[in-house]
Amino acid sequence: MIYRKPFDELIPLIQTSLEDNILTEEEIQDILWACNSFKGSSKYYNIITADIQKLHGIMHGILADNQISLEEIEGLRNWIFENHHLKGLYPYDELLSLISSVLSDGILDYNEKSMLKVFFSDFIDFNNSVNIDIYEINKLKDIIKIEGLCSVDPDINFCNELFCFTGVSSRLRRADIQNIVESLGGKFKNTVTKDTKYLVIGDNGNPCWAFSCYGRKVEQAVTLRKSGKSILIVHENDFWNAVESVK
Repeated sequence: MIYRKPFDELIPLIQTSLEDNILTEEEIQDILWACNSFKGSSKYYNIITADIQKLHGIMHGILADNQISLEEIEGLRNWIFENHHLKGLYPYDELLSLISSVLSDGILDYNEKSMLKVFFSDFIDFNNSVNIDIYEINKLKDIIKIEGLCSVDPDINFCNELFCFTGVSSRLRRADIQNIVESLGGKFKNTVTKDTKYLVIGDNGNPCWAFSCYGRKVEQAVTLRKSGKSILIVHENDFWNAVESVK
């Protein structure tokens, strides 16, 4: 039952709200809003829910024969581009980041197919997938870990938005970055909370979509995204581009 709609969305929201054993007024309002969204007739919410479920179905369909082709992933990329209204919702950003990386050279090799299989498998009901090699998927999961993928070309706004930073910056100290965010009207906190809008990943010489972006703050951000929070994980390069654009 907990894996069925709407429980698979409501239960994580409730669990997150109760993590500190304190239920704040804002958390209560979030839960009430979610409940009303399911019982109400919000056209936008229904479209979003249907399209996210459609995305899950596409991933399932691609993997249904236990094979992944270049043509299928290019088709998925086109679908993602055509459904830009899902930006900011899990797993749209993560999937766009992953696909942008694996298709960057126009070739889909064995390792890239394996990464896609691991990612897709989190959204598949294996009880209805007779051709998918579950044993292979589980072996791949022991080897490949995909977390913390940065948003591709994210929309970054500063006014009244809460920022957090993790890793090592390629340019400035953490305190200097905080001063910049606050000078542009944003807020800064050294911990990831449910109100965090942007988690900026320090450059440190590595692209964020190299599938090696781990750490406590990243795990917290991913967990919050899975529970429905619109926190964006962004690369430091995109952060500085946003800073330059508003100066």
